[in-house]
Amino acid sequence: MSSTKLFLACAFVMAIGPAPPLTAQVETHVPDVVPGAKRVAVERIKIHGAALEGNLEGDAVDRDAFVFLPPSYEKEKRRRYPVVYALHGYSIGAEQWTHEIHVPQTIEGAFAKGSTEMIVVLPDSKTIYNGSMYSSSATTGDFENYVSRDVVAYIDAHYRTIAGRLSRGLVGHSMGGYGATRIGMKHPDVFGALYIMSPCCLSPMSGGGPGPTDQMKERAIAGEKKAAAARSPADLAAQSPGFGAAQYATAAAFAPNPKNPPLYFDLPTQDGVPRPEVVAKFAANSPLAFADQYIGNLKQYRAIAIDVGDQDGLRVDTTKLHEVLDNYGIHNSFEIYTGTHTSAVADRFQNHVIPFFSRKLCFTENCK
Repeated sequence: MSSTKLFLACAFVMAIGPAPPLTAQVETHVPDVVPGAKRVAVERIKIHGAALEGNLEGDAVDRDAFVFLPPSYEKEKRRRYPVVYALHGYSIGAEQWTHEIHVPQTIEGAFAKGSTEMIVVLPDSKTIYNGSMYSSSATTGDFENYVSRDVVAYIDAHYRTIAGRLSRGLVGHSMGGYGATRIGMKHPDVFGALYIMSPCCLSPMSGGGPGPTDQMKERAIAGEKKAAAARSPADLAAQSPGFGAAQYATAAAFAPNPKNPPLYFDLPTQDGVPRPEVVAKFAANSPLAFADQYIGNLKQYRAIAIDVGDQDGLRVDTTKLHEVLDNYGIHNSFEIYTGTHTSAVADRFQNHVIPFFSRKLCFTENCK
């Protein structure tokens, strides 16, 4: 199941509304191989997450990551490089993310077309319910600090990086776009440039309007019953493959409850009716709700880019994020391109994301 499905989950879980009809994943357009492109080395490693220790779901704290080293890395032993951290979407981990953006081919293509060489890192944040939301939660673990602290510290310690914020970029797509937005707002001391691709889950859960329909109540009640009958997170996950786990992923991320075993989260409904105290927790994790608190942080970035497809259901909220930045005078590039949620992600990575960081990151150790 593709990262597209997270939007469908958010539409129901975060707005207590009916999910749009499920659609098949659209094939991602893969750019042609660039003639003469030089080989990028790929390393699959494990990174320990101190920030994930003791998580109540029992998710792994030693997690996969893929590191892509530029063609000159092996030969130029004294050269140091900026690093781009690329965050995957819901229902996929780092390995499937490599296939969605077709790395290393797209990285090699970007370098061959003129982008300055850099290191690219894909950390894994897939949890038992298929997605961490890059949140800080006792239930899932603190993935916000796993990415911004543990992963960055490991890469700086084990590779020839330029270890400064102006030489670090953060990008993500869908749930990863949410992660890039959330982590970017809170950690300008770590990253110097942001690229936000089709971010999900930007809006707070609706607190007003008409009450839930019978169909909405039935869907919510079914989710509640399944959770109530589960003996463990693993039991619930086994009964809720793919899209079915999204409501539990968001609850574990946004409404953790260490006093509510065995799942250790609260659902936003009871008997199909919204629970205001839990709805408020979901809203508190919505970037369009908390962005005003981090304007000073966002102003510290050297550059911010945002993009979304014209046929993507996330286009409206993505546009709102761009407008928030514009309202505060924060310069950001914004593009609505021709495509769906996933149809252009590989092309965007090669021809827009890597070139953006090539222009905006610092490639020397004395940047100010």
